[in-house]
Amino acid sequence: MISAITGEVTWVGVDRLVVDVGGVGLSVMCTPQTAMAARVGSHQRFATVLVVREDSLTLFGFDDIDSRDTFEAVQTVSGIGPRIALALLATLTPDELRRAVQAGDHAALTKVPGIGAKGAQRIVLELTGRLGLPAAADTSAALGSDWREGVCAGLESLGWSRKDGERAVAIIAERDDLGFEAGTPDLAVLLKAALQALDRG
Repeated sequence: MISAITGEVTWVGVDRLVVDVGGVGLSVMCTPQTAMAARVGSHQRFATVLVVREDSLTLFGFDDIDSRDTFEAVQTVSGIGPRIALALLATLTPDELRRAVQAGDHAALTKVPGIGAKGAQRIVLELTGRLGLPAAADTSAALGSDWREGVCAGLESLGWSRKDGERAVAIIAERDDLGFEAGTPDLAVLLKAALQALDRG
């Protein structure tokens, strides 16, 4: 198992990075948040999981060990594979997932593309007591002024169109409860708000 890699980021996509490790460019699948935080030319370390299939080897990368461990824990739930697990972490932080599981908040879980009512029930049932307790406060880093592009890119990686992303951005930009006055909210907060806006049509 490849549990971590350190190297130079040579390419950044919406939901994928290429990291040069010892002259070998490794393709790393990631959440839009991780991609947004990476910069070409930077030297970074990622916690990773190598998913082995009969016809593929896919490396998934995360900013921290907590996200990686949560990614692995989610995949122990029946019917949840790496793609849905990654979509879940693109929508909810590990602590938000812990809170949702702890509270039995199925509505929060069904906001994730690919997770329906039955999937949310299985997640709560099978992960209760296995994820630990949420931290007292969210310490996720805030985005800069390019939050609109980050939200659009995040929604596209979750299967929404660019047009849908721009519509959601226009809606949430008008909200006064997301903390724009105090600075830009965390991308996960904005993605959740955007998904809610799209769900309402």
